[in-house]
Amino acid sequence: MSNQDPLFSPIHIGKMELKNRMVLPAMHLNYCPDGEVTDQLIEFYRARARGGVGLVIIGGCGIDRVGNTLGMVQLDEDRFIPGLQRLVEAVHQEGAKVVTQLYQAGNYASSLLTGNQPVAPSPLPSKLTKEIPHELTVEEIKELVQKFSQAAVRTQQAGFDGVEILAGTGYLISEFLSPVTNKRTDEYGGDLSNRMRFALEIVEAIRQGVGPDFPVIARIAGHDFIPGGHTNVEAQTFAKALEEAGINAINVTGGWHETVVPQITMNVPPAAFRYLARGIKKVVSVPVFASNRITTPELARDILTSGDADLVGFARPILADPHLPLKAQGLDPSPIRPCVACNQGCLDHVFRGKPVACLVNAEAGREAELKAQGKGAKNTGNTINGGTSSPPRKVLVIGAGPAGLEFARVASSQGHDITVWEKSDQPGGQLNLAAAPPDRQDFNRFTEYLVQACKVQGVRLFTNQEANLENLSASIEEEGFTDIVLATGALPMNPPFPVDEGAEVIQAWDVLTGKETGENVVIVGGGSVGVETALYLAGQGTLDAETLRFLIVNQAENTEALAKLLFQGKKRVTLVEMTKGVGRDLGSSTRWAMLADLQRHRVKVLTHTAVKAVRADGVWVEGPEGESLIPGDTVVSAVGSVANQELLKALQDRLPTHVTLHQIGDAIKPAKVLDAVHTGYKAALSLG
Repeated sequence: MSNQDPLFSPIHIGKMELKNRMVLPAMHLNYCPDGEVTDQLIEFYRARARGGVGLVIIGGCGIDRVGNTLGMVQLDEDRFIPGLQRLVEAVHQEGAKVVTQLYQAGNYASSLLTGNQPVAPSPLPSKLTKEIPHELTVEEIKELVQKFSQAAVRTQQAGFDGVEILAGTGYLISEFLSPVTNKRTDEYGGDLSNRMRFALEIVEAIRQGVGPDFPVIARIAGHDFIPGGHTNVEAQTFAKALEEAGINAINVTGGWHETVVPQITMNVPPAAFRYLARGIKKVVSVPVFASNRITTPELARDILTSGDADLVGFARPILADPHLPLKAQGLDPSPIRPCVACNQGCLDHVFRGKPVACLVNAEAGREAELKAQGKGAKNTGNTINGGTSSPPRKVLVIGAGPAGLEFARVASSQGHDITVWEKSDQPGGQLNLAAAPPDRQDFNRFTEYLVQACKVQGVRLFTNQEANLENLSASIEEEGFTDIVLATGALPMNPPFPVDEGAEVIQAWDVLTGKETGENVVIVGGGSVGVETALYLAGQGTLDAETLRFLIVNQAENTEALAKLLFQGKKRVTLVEMTKGVGRDLGSSTRWAMLADLQRHRVKVLTHTAVKAVRADGVWVEGPEGESLIPGDTVVSAVGSVANQELLKALQDRLPTHVTLHQIGDAIKPAKVLDAVHTGYKAALSLG
């Protein structure tokens, strides 16, 4: 690697030259309901190619209809080629290379979605769908091998620069590789050399179809993280066999969808799995990709310069900021919009069958729509259309939470004059609450970005500035504001149960902002805020990572003692919920990990339990086994929130007629952060 920036030195994959080492890996977007390439898909990828990424991987792309997932691009018929050609042309026009990812879901496919019984090496129930797949015959295996080859040939005919084989993540090829899911006794089962046969036959058939010069990449799991599955040792053996079979690069990821080891949630440390790519790079000579939770250009540079990998995958970070490569290269001075690994708009949408969106980027998935309206983003990624055609407005935004700051950012980028008042001493609103529990601090990065972007664009932000009718009226007269935007957020609901004299109930929001509690805490309300508060309190007094490392290195404690110190803090926490489960308003991709953390921290969770009253000595509840007292020296209410409309009521019909009053975010109706950001964005566009 030369002395130039390692991220932006060129590299070859076979005979394909990439201008830099930044890769947009395949992401399921759910933008193609009929398998046909859509304008939505084209403009999504055009924007990211324009943002400077070196390689775009489209996928997954179904090689048949049995193992596909709805909303994916299809490669199983020639009729899809014209649409694929349009996609290639768009990406090439913006200077990036583009390949397809060949996909067959195996026993992860659902007959409810495809209308077909899933197929697999062995008829074992799927951990995801609980369906029993059809066990493939040898003849059917040979047919699937040819379908992979035919899909690769269509990729080549459509003008793509290469193809990637998805051979990891628990899908069909990895099901053949793993002894957990492959119980065959023929030539496709048994020892690892036999279990690799299906994958290697696919590589051979693709090579026969596309010739020796067409780049072929394999995406593999560097570790399955499944009991009895492959570790990096077996992955190394597989990678070497792939290289010998003619693969031009290895794209390393980790884990199957059913693993209980988190892969890309917020609690995964940045680049935690870079060691998997390092292990593969030790045994192959072809380029190796590192991926999963690589969050910043600086981290990517470290991976490259340390020799852990040759290329770096940025999936959700480039979903969040299409212009991340340009910004990393210094060709765009705008701040990088960070992915916060919340999964609210990406994975959670996919699991619900919805098109992918993004919490921090309200334009994601709307590129075609905005282009049709003449509002497509330019290269900065922070300017919507470089100014408004209508006269600029002078706007006062009340509230510097996610909705208010996003409104200010977008409206100022259109040329409007924006001032923001925030009554507390810091901006961020409920983002600050969301960032308080352990391993949730990435939300702070979004607040920092919004504040920085607003500052760059000339937004005036005042903290410790509360709004009321009097000072607003004076400011309208002095400053000439034409619009008042109420982004006042929500307020915690008052406890809906009696509180005895002498007993005290504090709000979860106050706890998350630092209010002290006793050692024996009862939290009432098992929604997301209740779960986050329980984890926040249960983590107090536990070992930090630096101390843990010191104790391990010096063998100061045994494993059992370390586990106790890691998960048993100084507080005893009970979480009470009247319905059948806790955290039900959390996204499915995040909820399971947070519930596991509740268990690890020994938070006592009581469901189907209603609070009858709060007494001085604890909480009187009625549960499945009757009434009882839960002792507690602090009772925390996390029973929900209501829109803060106090200022709206004070202002209605009392402002000058030339001033337009707007409401955005939770000030209208409490919802998720994604909804708040998106309403702020849309309201800013509506100014003109």
